[in-house]
Amino acid sequence: MKLFYRLNFLAAGLISFLIYLITLAPTVIQIDSGELSAVQATLGIAHPTGYPLFTISGHLFSLIPLPFSKIYQLNLFAAILCSAGIIVFVLSSNMLLSNIDQFKPLNKSVKQAGKKTKKAKPIFENIIEPNDEIIKSAAFFGGLVLAFSSTFWFQSTSVEVYSLHILLINFVIYFLLKAFFSTESDNKKKNLNWFLFAVILALGFTNHMTTLLVIPAAAYLYFLKNGFKKESLIRIGLMIFFFSIVLIAFYLYLPVRASQNPLLNWGNPVDSERILRHVSGKQYQVWLFSSTEAAKKQLGYFFETLPREFGFSLLIIAYGLIASFISARKYFYFTIILFASTVLYSINYDIVDIDSYFLLAYISLVFFAAYGFYRIFINKSLQKNLIAVISASVILTALQLYLNFGRNNQSNNFTFEDYTKELVNSVPKNSIIFSYQWDFFISPAYYFQYVEGFRKDVVIIDKELLRRSWYYNQLEKNYPGLLEGIKSEQELFLKALSPFEIDESFDANLLESLYMRIMTNLISTNIGKRNYFIAPEVIDNEMKNGSFALPEGFTLVPDLFLFKVVKGGEYIPAADPDFKIRFKKEKDRYTSQIELFICSMLVRRALYEMQYQKTDRAKIYVGKILNDFPDYPVPPDLLRLMQ
Repeated sequence: MKLFYRLNFLAAGLISFLIYLITLAPTVIQIDSGELSAVQATLGIAHPTGYPLFTISGHLFSLIPLPFSKIYQLNLFAAILCSAGIIVFVLSSNMLLSNIDQFKPLNKSVKQAGKKTKKAKPIFENIIEPNDEIIKSAAFFGGLVLAFSSTFWFQSTSVEVYSLHILLINFVIYFLLKAFFSTESDNKKKNLNWFLFAVILALGFTNHMTTLLVIPAAAYLYFLKNGFKKESLIRIGLMIFFFSIVLIAFYLYLPVRASQNPLLNWGNPVDSERILRHVSGKQYQVWLFSSTEAAKKQLGYFFETLPREFGFSLLIIAYGLIASFISARKYFYFTIILFASTVLYSINYDIVDIDSYFLLAYISLVFFAAYGFYRIFINKSLQKNLIAVISASVILTALQLYLNFGRNNQSNNFTFEDYTKELVNSVPKNSIIFSYQWDFFISPAYYFQYVEGFRKDVVIIDKELLRRSWYYNQLEKNYPGLLEGIKSEQELFLKALSPFEIDESFDANLLESLYMRIMTNLISTNIGKRNYFIAPEVIDNEMKNGSFALPEGFTLVPDLFLFKVVKGGEYIPAADPDFKIRFKKEKDRYTSQIELFICSMLVRRALYEMQYQKTDRAKIYVGKILNDFPDYPVPPDLLRLMQ
């Protein structure tokens, strides 16, 4: 047991890693997984804010000769980073709880002048003197509560920038606490700790800009420790100096690598204006502080999902919060500042996948959980039943693990690989696919095409990225000749786009009309050389509202997953729907949307077959829906075919 207490941080990290390994995704999953793994494997430029440290570290890890696919190896890297984050969290909790006396409020036990000073009574009287075993046990269980919280756990299952963010933000807190608890007598060591904190903070910023959310709590501890003195302000100046050197050194990766024109070169940040736009995430700022209604919605979502995050461990968190307010007020202030700054910022970001932006808030809540365990373990009454208390703590964390296991288990998630490969394989050689299904197959295709070399002959054009000047450079690099026929429209569009991208006045109507011309002319100038396919979301949205049109004389025929652009009205055959896509038992909005895409196209194909009196062919497509997607509402006219 002594070894366990000494190495409680490694024990928590190892347990976490084993669970993460069991639930690890074997391949790409939704949203940015494919793009980010391709960027790491090929040393490209990721979407804003660029994530240079994430890209470089992932690339180095991908070079280790392990007997896995590149995507599994990079997913494994995410699991290692999150497990290391738990190790650092437990070390921080060890430090906090070992120095808890520095956070206690001052006792006011001095009576009126002339009277003796009475010995202060503890605020919670029924307690024992804490020992190292109690501190280490509380920190250990706190680490498990964090490890098995839903959003934290999910970051360990696949490639995402938040896995490295988790490790770095925990390191930032660790070195902040180390600097705070450094002794006044050793001024040289104290300065070194603050400078180390500044360097780690800069590393955090080179991965994810939400590292800034730790600054209010850091400022609280810094000035609590050092006061508003000249020496303190000089030290801050030096900290900013070291911070800036590290930050600039890593972000130089963006222009250096962009100048080499890599396969994936988001933003093409080769000059100061483009670098600033990329690093600041300018294209996403439209969703920041957009409205009070959006903030209310996100705040409601945060509190609604807290039970899902922590399960019954919320009781320990609530107890630790109250107990710290009563008996360790500065601990409470530090943790609540971390929590409040994160929540107040994140609720003002109006995006669907907001959960990961709350990570620092969840970490701060688990510091309350660690203190809650600590207070329970030093309770004199409970010491008589210590085995029962430890057992209850084990059951509590095990229950949290059980409740969140199904939601975070990605070990059987092949949906996005299967959908991507089946969709791309459904088109002939050298075809063009026009879509904006980024979360579902465009991002995964980046990995399969650029890392594994799968169907590199197929051109995939992201409709929404055509709005960005840098994307034309990437298309030209990866698909020579694709843009040859639209050079004049491209030049006019980029000229009209330039003032928009640098925040100058622009002609919105001109920009939109040129954008529409580019989309239409991409078809007319390539259709003679390549088959052209359009995804259903473009037809259902842009084509219906008039923001996209086919060239004159062309029409659409539903194929398996996509619409084929054709000329004339003759019957166009399609392959049998013998594709196979593995779906997880636990559905989410992404897999449900893929089912909707597939089934809607199968229905359209069946109706198309009926137009040409090909009933037997129509039955094949309807049968695929009834067999593979029995919950999908097939139109009654098609259902009657099967009777």
